[in-house]
Amino acid sequence: MMKDQLVVGRIGRPHGIRGEITIDVRTDEPDARFAPGSEIATDPAEAGPLTVERARWHSGRLLLAFAGVTDRTAAEELRGTWLVVAPDDIIDTGDPDDFHDSQLVGLSAVTTSGDEIGKVTEIRHFGQDLLVIGRNDGGESLVPFVAALVPEVDVAAGRLVIDPPAGLLDDQ
Repeated sequence: MMKDQLVVGRIGRPHGIRGEITIDVRTDEPDARFAPGSEIATDPAEAGPLTVERARWHSGRLLLAFAGVTDRTAAEELRGTWLVVAPDDIIDTGDPDDFHDSQLVGLSAVTTSGDEIGKVTEIRHFGQDLLVIGRNDGGESLVPFVAALVPEVDVAAGRLVIDPPAGLLDDQ
């Protein structure tokens, strides 16, 4: 993926036989970002750009129909494609506690007592955002990205601080 692009979604499995596709949403503004008529760049670039024809929510999942993708086979060919935007297309909310995935991935994770845990390798967006910490001991920990557990994020210093309750960082 190009460094100057930010991920706003990833194409998942087809839904139905008419080309609708499930989207793994990676943006706080899915209704605006994936509005009908929106043109979205892709990674790999040769898969797009894609133009949204229809968008709807179904059982908590975003379903999109793209122009020219009219059947399940065409939808399946797009599976795994990243939907990306230029950083200039991201609206700055002015909220100092608002971070993009690209700002968090790669940060060192330390506890409030200064113990090094590892590095943030991924952000998972489910009902609750989860930091995936690749641990220095080779394991992996999932940490809910909430202020009570992650009281400090210092992007400039390249680290974040975790205040883990008992058991959170035990082998998972």
